[in-house]
Amino acid sequence: MTVIDTPLAKLETAAESSRKQLGNRWASAAALLIAILWTIPTAGLFITSFRPENDINTSGWWTVVTNPSFTFDNYKAVLSGQYSLTDFFVNSFVITIPAVIIPISIATMAAYAFAWMRFPMKNTIFILVFALQIVPIQVTMIPLLKLYVNLGLAGNDAPGGGFYTIWLSHAAFALPLAIYLLHNFMLEIPGELVESARVDGAGHVQIFTRLILPLMTPAIAAFAILQFLWVWNDLLVALVFGGGSLDISPLTVALANLSGTRGADWYLLSAGAFVSLVVPLIVFLSLQRFFVRGLLAGSVKG
Repeated sequence: MTVIDTPLAKLETAAESSRKQLGNRWASAAALLIAILWTIPTAGLFITSFRPENDINTSGWWTVVTNPSFTFDNYKAVLSGQYSLTDFFVNSFVITIPAVIIPISIATMAAYAFAWMRFPMKNTIFILVFALQIVPIQVTMIPLLKLYVNLGLAGNDAPGGGFYTIWLSHAAFALPLAIYLLHNFMLEIPGELVESARVDGAGHVQIFTRLILPLMTPAIAAFAILQFLWVWNDLLVALVFGGGSLDISPLTVALANLSGTRGADWYLLSAGAFVSLVVPLIVFLSLQRFFVRGLLAGSVKG
């Protein structure tokens, strides 16, 4: 069947193209507006963190346009002064890095087993792991805490100085989602690749380390970013399983205490909040390409 390229057909094609371009422009304008509205609070926090105490108490951050006045005293106070957050900043790294590495290390191996190995009740176990995602974290905290106390893992005198309970809790809460996401990504890998490796004599260890892991980099990086942001910004788990000890408390606990005791000192709270914000912001922006690739991986075939 031959399509005749008539003037009317050209007009319809041009109209269709014009409608698509107009729709794209409206979508871009809406996305830009949302991005601006989303950024305004962060910009306000950033500006406030550099303003003198008196200016913060007497005017809003937007008045900096007509009355610009900046100081580094706020950051000096929260980084090296009386209300120093430096130790808590280090604690956040000590908590977050193992809490990201542990679940990813376990989840990648578990996902490979569910995707490419055969063992009894595989589907049933996978469904049970998937179902664990619906269990609220708050429900598990008291039984977990009792278990840690019985095992001697809770408290500053415990192995790891009390960090073990926080690491294990974050890892346990993250594993169901990590296994589910990585398992689904592995299923998108063509089975012919795995079969070819088996024909060449490769075992499960070689297939996993040399073939699967390199292909899994986008998905692993995407989950690592999500887990890093979750753990870095966590307050509840650190409060419950940290036992309230300031020696192992992260930045979120320190900021909560600062807010409770220095609630009127916005100059300290704004600087401390931005100190806490800057690390996840850097992590997300620097690894954004991996995050996008991980989210889009497996969405299309071909």
